[in-house]
Amino acid sequence: MSIRIGILGYGNLGKGVELAVAASPDMELVAVFTRRDPSSLSIKTAGVPVVSVNDVADYKDKIDVMILCGGSATDLPVQTPQYAKMFNVVDSFDTHARIPEHFANVDAAAKEAGNVAVISCGWDPGMFSLARVYSNAILPDGKDYTFWGKGVSQGHSDAIRRIKGVKNAKQYTIPVESALEAVRSGKNPELSTRDKHTRECFVVLEDGADAAAVEKEIKEMPNYFADYDTTVHFISEEELLKNHSGMAHGGFVFRSGKTGADKEHNHIIEYSLKLDSNPEFTTSVLVAVARAAYKMHAEGAKGCKTMLDIPPAMLSDKTPEELRSHLL
Repeated sequence: MSIRIGILGYGNLGKGVELAVAASPDMELVAVFTRRDPSSLSIKTAGVPVVSVNDVADYKDKIDVMILCGGSATDLPVQTPQYAKMFNVVDSFDTHARIPEHFANVDAAAKEAGNVAVISCGWDPGMFSLARVYSNAILPDGKDYTFWGKGVSQGHSDAIRRIKGVKNAKQYTIPVESALEAVRSGKNPELSTRDKHTRECFVVLEDGADAAAVEKEIKEMPNYFADYDTTVHFISEEELLKNHSGMAHGGFVFRSGKTGADKEHNHIIEYSLKLDSNPEFTTSVLVAVARAAYKMHAEGAKGCKTMLDIPPAMLSDKTPEELRSHLL
């Protein structure tokens, strides 16, 4: 039996989920839900309906896992608890500072309904989170370092686009090269948030918008830009489409640690990602996690989870025997 998937939201993430589901033999796409006029959307999967979010309750018993493809700034804090009352859900909430609060809200809703909700899935939080936990467990005497980029941050770009007067925007996260090399060489530097990254924003304004006010709001935005050296460029939409249409990203997670009776042996664990398409990689993670959510629910689990709570085998469509034979 195929795992029945619903997609809520059909932007970059929703489109990526559709492709990832199509590439998963154990899954089928049941419906795409949108806040827009359903007749205005054309999806790639033949025979799958596009449905108004107003009718989502009609699908309560027709979908095994709903994958939520909204933004972290304003969509997911509302949507994930709301839809966890009807479905098993997966989201990509990526505002690190607010994850405990989001977890608590989603956990209460999912437990009440008897559903499983897995939040903050993707590559950071997500795959990078797993790298940090594994490396901390292995090298307890050490230091962690995480670098993102250079690449387009979907969450930060979305946060800029929510600002009044902004028509469109892309934001690049850029590692400070000297800091990256100091970590990789084992110098164990003390680095502040500002020391590790810069942020560069390319913004298209609505007609008549106040550029100075928009720039100030960007640079002072908590959890997104306030702790970084941020540069804002105001450009035309034509220039944005021509020069900033790509969605590449990536990054590095390091654990630098010591072992030995006198801590004489140094070790560096480095995990890196180089992504041509940030949304397509993120949604590939979401779909694998949806498989795990389905399996956990079938075993009687309920409430909110993260990728840290998922046994690796549950993410895979391979049998335990295949995993032991080929991947262990």
